[in-house]
Amino acid sequence: MWSYNTTPRSTTGETPFMLTYGYEVMVPVEVGSGSLRRDRYTEEDAEVSQRIYLDLLEETRENSQLRLTAYQQRATRYYNKKVKGHLLKLGDLVLRKVMLNTKNPQHGVFGANWEGSYKIKAILWKGTYHLEDMEGKLVSRAWNAEHLRKYYQ
Repeated sequence: MWSYNTTPRSTTGETPFMLTYGYEVMVPVEVGSGSLRRDRYTEEDAEVSQRIYLDLLEETRENSQLRLTAYQQRATRYYNKKVKGHLLKLGDLVLRKVMLNTKNPQHGVFGANWEGSYKIKAILWKGTYHLEDMEGKLVSRAWNAEHLRKYYQ
């Protein structure tokens, strides 16, 4: 817990302790063996620096929030660059992924990974579809594009 609170986060650039209390924590090694910060400590200087830290705390939090937002935007751009969209339209033929609960255990590892062919009956929202089999019977639940593959005859 101590190391988590005293290590600067890459997303904010600050330690959680700094964002909470407004000043950097003194690690136990500094307390026991002494350091420049500990050796030059006076009560008056501590009060003055505490007021300065508290005055700057809001600005520090705002800057860390800006860094966090920039980090999130970079992560989103990276993720969206890797995502491949499944563009399926009404009437397209698709194969449906065989799930563990629908897989025939007698087939073992050599069983089919895809089943169907199904036709897209309705688009609920982007990436979610209602299917019907080739006889026109509606499939009971909606399917995500992640579990569908376009079928070419």
